[in-house]
Amino acid sequence: MRPRDLSDHVEYRAGRGIEEVARELGRDPEEFVKLASNENMFGPSPAATEAIEASADEVHHYPTADHQDLTAALAEQWGVTDEQVWLANGGDGALDYLHRATLEPGDDVLVPTPGFSYYGMSARFHHGDVSEYDVSKPDGFELSDERVLDAYDGERVVYLTSPHNPSGGRFALDDVERIADETAEETLVVVDEAYGEFTEAPSAVSLLGERDDVDESHSSASRAPRDDVAVLRTFSKAYGLAGLRLGYALVPEAWADAYARVNTPFAASFLACRAGLAALEDGAHVERTVDTARWSRDYMAEHVAAPTYESHGNFLLVDVGDATAVAEAMRERGVIVRDCSSFGLPECVRITCGTKAETKRAVRELNEVIGE
Repeated sequence: MRPRDLSDHVEYRAGRGIEEVARELGRDPEEFVKLASNENMFGPSPAATEAIEASADEVHHYPTADHQDLTAALAEQWGVTDEQVWLANGGDGALDYLHRATLEPGDDVLVPTPGFSYYGMSARFHHGDVSEYDVSKPDGFELSDERVLDAYDGERVVYLTSPHNPSGGRFALDDVERIADETAEETLVVVDEAYGEFTEAPSAVSLLGERDDVDESHSSASRAPRDDVAVLRTFSKAYGLAGLRLGYALVPEAWADAYARVNTPFAASFLACRAGLAALEDGAHVERTVDTARWSRDYMAEHVAAPTYESHGNFLLVDVGDATAVAEAMRERGVIVRDCSSFGLPECVRITCGTKAETKRAVRELNEVIGE
């Protein structure tokens, strides 16, 4: 007995943690700072921590009411119905639900390369195939409707990452709308806004409602409900709850009945729901996180002695020539950054926005490594 053929599947490679690197180098974990996984530099909201501690003796209960409470809060925040909020075990769990609801065996998804490898992984788990569109380094990782539509060939799902990981670029909302308008009626455009809190651009959630529906034969437009855009969001980044694995999709209203048929029982844990609800109410923590990330991003772009790319996320992509060598040298100096070879960018490292002290340390060490 063997598992099915997994030869087309690729391994997801997460950023290495402090404990792992410290053990490998035989060093004290306190010597290191981790700027490799785009985590929140301040940790979770204090309100979320309190909610977890206060709820610890209730984890024998299933999260029925808590799931409903968090769903309702998110629906109110985004101006959608409760049925349009699909809670999940992280943003990757929401991807799985969308694929369960859309893909038939042999359907294709269109994904950016470089990009989040789980788009393709999840599609293949659900017996779909994967096509790619280039987010090209020579073009400064430009994200545009033309680039996507030129590659589009009737795929069932099209993924747009905005802000994009690892480049940090973003799609204009008009470009997202054009992609949705010019792809087939049975194509779902999924806008991954995992880093959405860090950009000042408007969310694609506005495209879930009515949009102009143009009748080309009469050159006229009317407002009509559309069901071809979904948006992914997560509590892992700005809210600092990566370890609890809490994310969600915002889907068209016409999809209301699908969630109950595709989700796992209790799609988000009891503690995740309680912490997520508390974090959602702590706007000050998110504001502090976003403000510091913007400062860190600007500081790195100004002071790093290597080419960088405009970023709207909580990270910066830096062209250092030999990513593996530089990342290893940085680890020796106690700063863990992301070697982007796994993204197909062997000359780039990605540095997460840290606190002011962490950011200045990372820049100082990187400039010394580059200088050597």
